[in-house]
Amino acid sequence: MMQWKEEIVISTNIEKVWDLFADKNIKRIMPKVEEHQLVEKKEGEVGAKHQQKYREGKRVETYIVETLAYENSENRKMKKISFVLGKAFEITLTFTLVKLDDTHTKFIYEGQNKGVNFVGRAMLKLSGQKNNPSVVQEFMQRVEQEARKSI
Repeated sequence: MMQWKEEIVISTNIEKVWDLFADKNIKRIMPKVEEHQLVEKKEGEVGAKHQQKYREGKRVETYIVETLAYENSENRKMKKISFVLGKAFEITLTFTLVKLDDTHTKFIYEGQNKGVNFVGRAMLKLSGQKNNPSVVQEFMQRVEQEARKSI
């Protein structure tokens, strides 16, 4: 299993950062997501399900993303999602925003990638932790860049 928890401070209002995690903007922070469609419940509801299509090179993976937790208060916002990728990996991601003041937001990105079968566990063991830190940092930088664009 691979786990991570990173945080940065973004020089932007919490609402502007949070807007990037809305369905309509998801491709801005996750450019490899080709399609993101609500299939059950409502956006922002625990139990909501989205069908997502994700491109990795020439391959397109289709899977269901479930919202496990959701909070949208004035000073704290959080969305926790989970999905199974390629029938081999169960991925859980949590995006938390904390309002520091009107122009600064703490962004906490945490998650885990767990092999759900022998192939998944073996692939995680072979890949080790080497690529994960750069992927996590790239995502956090993309969120920061997109949030600052919308100023």
